[in-house]
Amino acid sequence: MGNTTGNWAGADFQEPPRSPGGVALCGACRSPGSCRLGVRRERLDDNGVAWFELACPRDQEGGPDVAHGGWTAAVLDDCLGHLPLLHRVLSVTAELNVSFVKPVPVERPLEVRAWVERREGSRWYIRGEMVLLPGRAVLARAAGIWVTRDRGHFARHEQWLAGQDAAGGGQ
Repeated sequence: MGNTTGNWAGADFQEPPRSPGGVALCGACRSPGSCRLGVRRERLDDNGVAWFELACPRDQEGGPDVAHGGWTAAVLDDCLGHLPLLHRVLSVTAELNVSFVKPVPVERPLEVRAWVERREGSRWYIRGEMVLLPGRAVLARAAGIWVTRDRGHFARHEQWLAGQDAAGGGQ
């Protein structure tokens, strides 16, 4: 199998590849050069708040003209998780809670805002919300914990997974 995460994920810190709109691209989004979740732009303001411009792609429709709830959760995980990255810290999601306030329309302009509630050691407690533009109606809120990951994080996962394959399952 081997490491499929690319060289930037394995270092203490290297800038990830980015879209023309400045969005940090994960492994699956590097090839097309854009975020498959529909995030078009990201930025960190002077107060340390991250802002994301996006729209739910039609292929993520769950009900008639509304996003699948899994898309909403994935986008909030991605955007809130980019906040440490915008501070030049690599992290992984440890916990995520999503409140679905209103259905998210597809192919309409949205904005996600994310901020650090507090930091305790390697843990980042982050909150955020998704709004519909231009009126700024809140569609979803999220809160979670991201943990700073060390250089060996993905290598340990590959070793654990190989052990699972060799043992035929188990814990």
